[in-house]
Amino acid sequence: MAVIRVDIAGAPYDVRVGSGLLTNLAAECGDRLRKRRVPIITDANVHKAWGAAVGTALQQGGYEAVWRILPAGEPTKSWDQLVATTDWLLAEEVERGDAVLALGGGVIGDLTGFAAAILKRGCHFIQLPTTLLAQVDSSVGGKTAINTAAGKNLVGAFHQPALVLADLAMLDTLPLRELQAGYAEVVKYGLLGDAEFFAWCQANGAAMLAGDPALREYAVAYSVAAKARIVAADERETLGLRALLNLGHTFGHALEAQTGFSDRLLHGEGVALGMVLAARFSAARGLLAEADAAAIEDHFTAVGMASTIAALGLNCDGAALVQHMLHDKKMDAGVLPFVLLKGIGEAYLAKDVALTDVMAFLDGELAR
Repeated sequence: MAVIRVDIAGAPYDVRVGSGLLTNLAAECGDRLRKRRVPIITDANVHKAWGAAVGTALQQGGYEAVWRILPAGEPTKSWDQLVATTDWLLAEEVERGDAVLALGGGVIGDLTGFAAAILKRGCHFIQLPTTLLAQVDSSVGGKTAINTAAGKNLVGAFHQPALVLADLAMLDTLPLRELQAGYAEVVKYGLLGDAEFFAWCQANGAAMLAGDPALREYAVAYSVAAKARIVAADERETLGLRALLNLGHTFGHALEAQTGFSDRLLHGEGVALGMVLAARFSAARGLLAEADAAAIEDHFTAVGMASTIAALGLNCDGAALVQHMLHDKKMDAGVLPFVLLKGIGEAYLAKDVALTDVMAFLDGELAR
């Protein structure tokens, strides 16, 4: 098991990465579980696959699991589900010192974390991420949110978990498409700050996705450690460092919005396409070598992922995609910063990008 410390001032916590962690859930959580009844928020798919095992693990430790089972999918990150979930937690008499368990992917982690952030002005929660994407990214760092009609993750709070248990055994039950979506966030850490890790992905990504356990542990542990360093240095994204973690997200969120935040385009798939777009846009501006942009696109193609937005068959133009970007939470005084690349492993925050240039670029990409 790898243990990575997220050294947040005043609220440090561990991320434990290993196989079989949830079979010993009560002991892993330790004294963070203060009452016999343990509230767990999950979705229907995860509960079907892992509910019995988690319930048994808690029972063996002397606890009783009490479940809130939500519909699977991005629409669950909504006002209605947030209100219903906080009402449920209040009915369960959750106190500020208690820990709520979030068993699921990014949707469940985001919703549960936000509910924990606002319940009685903040109670504890423990992340039990069940997808590769959640294990390497969304479960770490304390960003919690719901979506609104205006866009993705526009209402939320910074609220760090008390513990993250990334059980690699859960990845064995995921379909390939979900693994690929999570893999995009793994590649991101190489592109934004470590060219050698991107080279590792090129050499090992396909085998990791195919199930090699040692490669999976390395990929998750490396990604968590990379994010932990950034989050510890810039928890609330005020210094510009944490903003680099948004590589691919401005383009990707626009694609998600255009496809209705649906299964037509998973979040990680949007991020992968967004990183390809960020690389190609960087190359078009003379920042990045064309060969590097091509290497990024080729790598996603090599692991079986879409790497051009033309493949989505969108019925829109560049202006429509940019319109979605105007609701981006990173907008500052009317300026939308973009994370661009000067090289593989050399990301930076550009605040001089004209949206008319982005529109024209996207028009070209849609026609590829």
